[in-house]
Amino acid sequence: MVDVVRATLALVADSLPGGGEAREGQAEMAAAVGRAFGSRRHLVVQAGTGTGKSLAYLVPAALSGEKVVVATATKALQDQLAGKDLPMVVAAVGAELTFAVLKGRSNYLCRQRASEVGGHGEQLNLSAGAIDPPDADDTLTPTREEGIADPGRLGDQVRRLLRWAEDTATGDRAELDFEPHFRAWAMVSTTARECPGAFRCPSGRECFAEDARSRAAAADVVVVNTHLYGAHLASGGAVLPPHDIVVFDEAHEVEEVMTDSLGVEIGPGRFRALATGARGVVPARSSGSGNTLDLVAEVADQLQRVLRPLAGTRIPRGIIVGVESGNSDDGRAGAGTAQAEDGGPSLSEVITLATGRVGRLVSLLRQAERDGPDNESTVERSRRDRLILAAGHLSDDLTKLTSLTDDEVAWVDGGSRSPSLRVSPIDVGPLLTERLWSEVTGVLTSATVPIGLVSRLGLPEDITDQLDVGSPFDYRDHAMLYVAKSIPDRRRPESEPAIHIELEALITAAGGRTLALFTSWRAMHAAVEVLRDRLPFRVWAQSDLPKPALIEAFRSEESSCLFATLGFWQGVDVPGRTLSLVTIDRIPFPRPDDPVLQARRDRAGSAAFGAVDLPRAGTLLAQGAGRLIRSAEDRGVVAVLDSRLATASYRGALLARVPPMKRSLDRDEVEAFLKATLADP
Repeated sequence: MVDVVRATLALVADSLPGGGEAREGQAEMAAAVGRAFGSRRHLVVQAGTGTGKSLAYLVPAALSGEKVVVATATKALQDQLAGKDLPMVVAAVGAELTFAVLKGRSNYLCRQRASEVGGHGEQLNLSAGAIDPPDADDTLTPTREEGIADPGRLGDQVRRLLRWAEDTATGDRAELDFEPHFRAWAMVSTTARECPGAFRCPSGRECFAEDARSRAAAADVVVVNTHLYGAHLASGGAVLPPHDIVVFDEAHEVEEVMTDSLGVEIGPGRFRALATGARGVVPARSSGSGNTLDLVAEVADQLQRVLRPLAGTRIPRGIIVGVESGNSDDGRAGAGTAQAEDGGPSLSEVITLATGRVGRLVSLLRQAERDGPDNESTVERSRRDRLILAAGHLSDDLTKLTSLTDDEVAWVDGGSRSPSLRVSPIDVGPLLTERLWSEVTGVLTSATVPIGLVSRLGLPEDITDQLDVGSPFDYRDHAMLYVAKSIPDRRRPESEPAIHIELEALITAAGGRTLALFTSWRAMHAAVEVLRDRLPFRVWAQSDLPKPALIEAFRSEESSCLFATLGFWQGVDVPGRTLSLVTIDRIPFPRPDDPVLQARRDRAGSAAFGAVDLPRAGTLLAQGAGRLIRSAEDRGVVAVLDSRLATASYRGALLARVPPMKRSLDRDEVEAFLKATLADP
């Protein structure tokens, strides 16, 4: 098997433009992956940037004869695997190998929703409170309004989506040539919490999501997003087809994705959507129907009021389950009784009310299902089925809140505008040991594997191997790490203008050709607003286009610049002169008020900074820096615009995670290096 893997990998490398590059680390990793598949042992591989780790696991996957799922950290990397890497592997191993891409249901246009909206079977409800906004880590949709606030413009987007629905072959949102507002997309899509399935949906036979699931079920290799794999585990294995092996690329993201996926989120929008959708579905003659719908809508307002002042706050378990206390379970100041600002019901009282009212609505919907007329239209039946599912899922999530344990953390997310109550496990290791590693063989790989990953993910150490294959690139001669030591402390207001000055100078020296990475949407938009007028190069912002189109636009115009946030710190592969400068606006420390990390810090005690914060920052810093050198010919600069990397006592731990580039604190030296590197031969 190992010899066949190496030989096939060589064939794939030969098919690359220019015959590819010989990478011993890639061959070593591919052989280890092949052995792991054959021996059913888990494998964790650190493969430095440039190793070509995707081919190192795809080739053995293609030769294994097993059903393999590849889970990526970002949809951009998912599209890269499907559009570039897997076709090369298929060409090398033969046409009998099949692969498919499967995304979450909400990524596909729903033909039934589109037909209802287009046929006016469903009112265009685009008001601010009708739908919960995307999570802060949603990399598809910016959380700010982006200038689209009025229903008229949102309606224009819906009509544009309906026209696209008539022509698209896949219904995949990534194929759009514009970025729809999340409320517009929600009108023509559905989620797993609402979809009744192909057999109960009038449009089931032509469903884009079901077509994608069918292709995935028949394929040898299925490429998914790690969030979707988390949803698969949370559902008890109902999302993905049965498989023998899972490969997690960008494995350093797995812990946080699973923390998010294996939890619960309840926001006011779920109640409003139920109440709004049920009007006209639950017969008015049903006993108490109107009152029940009003009461469900009222719960949304009550939940909004009680959560608003708690935005960003950890919620003690006792407050949720009704054992009120002025202190949290961990001894820090808590949220008291979590009383609403207007003196309304407390959080535990709202949850109790919500549980009863949603339960009553479920009963009414079931009654409407039983009493439906024989000539009931398919549109009416489909809307009711979606509501029954959504109400049932919400009822289940409310029930879970009453059985919280000390191993879970609850908090209010989403800000004061659209708060939601979230619950996540503090430690995902035990859950993964039970639900994942005992069922499938896992291969996990990343350019930087965080220290302690094996134990934190619950991998059984007696059947888990670890390997570091290094990197093939000559970083010391080809790349420079610049730290802008003169930038003021980031907590001071003058730091942001100083960063813009640094960016302007560096980008000018690089002739554009820049991937500018930011740790927040706000900082990115501020830089775009200032520098678009100052620079003679095209500046793309992350919110301008869907990711695949954005990366392609950046790649196709050498002098252009791309300003982006955390979703682009990994999985972006743009070799050549087009990407000659990577800038990082600040050390990517996790937010100090992140509730899950707060809980982990509490458990770590005095070792929290070294155990929780520093490893995360080092891993993400290395991932961002890794966007620069993607081939043996690449040259350029990584610029970190945060003076702490030059002055703080912990800088050594961070620098140890970054590729071994030559280092400089002198911008003049960096500008000279860029100009010499990019000079025409």
